[in-house]
Amino acid sequence: MAASVRTLAVGLLSRLQAAAPKVRTLSVSHPSTQKSPGRLWKLGRLNHIAVAVPDLEKAKFLYKEVLGASVSETVPLPEHGVYTVFVDLGNAKLELLYPLGDHSPVASFLQKNKAGGLHHICIEVDNIKDAIANLKEKQIRVLSDEAKIGAHGKPVVFLHPKDCGGVLVELEEA
Repeated sequence: MAASVRTLAVGLLSRLQAAAPKVRTLSVSHPSTQKSPGRLWKLGRLNHIAVAVPDLEKAKFLYKEVLGASVSETVPLPEHGVYTVFVDLGNAKLELLYPLGDHSPVASFLQKNKAGGLHHICIEVDNIKDAIANLKEKQIRVLSDEAKIGAHGKPVVFLHPKDCGGVLVELEEA
């Protein structure tokens, strides 16, 4: 009887093992902090995530009074057609965007997205001019011929979302 129980147990165990899903691991290689040979620029850290908001004061209140974050003053950026507010999260920032005029790109975004939403992500680069030239060589559309000064007083440029997985990407020189 012990032999038949053992045979039954071994058979049951082998069926369970065969039916169990295989666990696969994902191997991720982390980019080097050094530039690749022949490359003149390097991608850096996430600087901020920008969120277009239909009510800037309400959004500031949420992050400052409800969530307890450190929130900057509202700053107009006429060259970009927006008001900006930065929410400091320690390791990155949220940028709250509100239209500065009817011709603001954020105004058209809010017409399509009445409740607001994710507008763009900003990633630092060590050399924006070289990044622009290299990305153009790789057929990545840059939304302006030259960098403009952004909210942090540093050169920025935006990359076309259709070339970046559906995400509007801002590059900022660190």
